[in-house]
Amino acid sequence: MRIKTNLALYGMLVPGIILTIVFHYLPMAGLVIAFQDYKPWLGFSRSPWVGLDHFRTAFTRPDALQVIWNTFIIACMKIIVNLAVPVLFALLLNEIRKVAFKRTVQTLVYLPHFLSWVILGGIITDMLSSQGVINKLLMPLLGLQPYLFLADGDWFRAIVVVTENWKEFGFSTIIFLAALSNVDPSLYEAAEVDGANRWQQTLTVTLPAIVPIIVVIGTLAMGSILNAGFDQIFNLYNPLVYEKGDIIDTFVYRVGLLSSQFGLATAVGLFKSGVGFVMIALAYFLAKRLANYRIF
Repeated sequence: MRIKTNLALYGMLVPGIILTIVFHYLPMAGLVIAFQDYKPWLGFSRSPWVGLDHFRTAFTRPDALQVIWNTFIIACMKIIVNLAVPVLFALLLNEIRKVAFKRTVQTLVYLPHFLSWVILGGIITDMLSSQGVINKLLMPLLGLQPYLFLADGDWFRAIVVVTENWKEFGFSTIIFLAALSNVDPSLYEAAEVDGANRWQQTLTVTLPAIVPIIVVIGTLAMGSILNAGFDQIFNLYNPLVYEKGDIIDTFVYRVGLLSSQFGLATAVGLFKSGVGFVMIALAYFLAKRLANYRIF
């Protein structure tokens, strides 16, 4: 009876369900390539089976192990920085009493979120090039020699983390500002009566109030521990930083599409998906235990 009543609403779900099935579930059939010596002219049905050979190859190739390590390092650095900076910025923004100024700042830091990495990658590469504003103006001003930052693996990792944080911290700040707006004002009044200054109120009232949301965001971020950001890395890296900047997604692209090793690339991608699934399940379990966060 309820289905008949809401038939129009259920009908609106159909296009979304069809798109999800076509673009997200049907392509999963291609995972069979990970267990085949896939030849495009033979197709799935006639390509010879190789069992787990591609997985063995992936875990014995030094470059494959290196990209897994690179992905883990870069993703962990991003998770830590992308969690700490928005929390700190939200605390600072929360102390501003001028509403117009507060909203202006919030809007300005929010804008980079809408720029694609194709645009930002070009801007950052141009700024850090030998003829860019950093090497032509800033380095001489500081008395330093020009340096090709995007040709150094260590600098490349730092640039990836900093630029990712600059792009996204404004968007992440919204979540923590929303949590701060729900703090009971009577707690601040009680702390003020007890003689606490603003710093002490932040430590004893504000931070404890948003700890649950920090725990939830932090634990859920663990689910993307092997997602270091294909778009960003792809638009910034070059062969000089492959050793420390190449990640699983870019490795799969290079090996799978450029070198036509479809089976090996699919095996590495399947490994990443498997680890991601385990990490998401673990993150959800921890969020439920630590912050009582649950979806189901």
